[in-house]
Amino acid sequence: MDNDANGGPVIEVRTYKAKDGQRERLMALMRELAFPVHRALGIRVLGPFPSVEDPAGLVWLRAYPSAASRDTLSRAFYESREWTDDLEGRLMPLIEQYSAVLVEDRDDLWEQWPGQP
Repeated sequence: MDNDANGGPVIEVRTYKAKDGQRERLMALMRELAFPVHRALGIRVLGPFPSVEDPAGLVWLRAYPSAASRDTLSRAFYESREWTDDLEGRLMPLIEQYSAVLVEDRDDLWEQWPGQP
């Protein structure tokens, strides 16, 4: 685990509610278009995971090497041409609401994240 002055890895737990009938399309676009951009920037992602209890709900995880890197990497994603020129206009209309909770990576998941080098 990265124990520098910025702290160790953090995981953002993102919960979304898709607009009626749009969950599958939203998840497909996330997997096919948004997640590759995240990964190219060094942001680790898992999911999306569809809710068993809510037919419009889904959760996904976004991980960063530190809380400080979260600001830098998130800004890089949301200021990227992929987001501003394409993804924002395709994804946001499918989302009714969303929230995010930042948690500490106390179990060293950063080092064990699936599909990472």
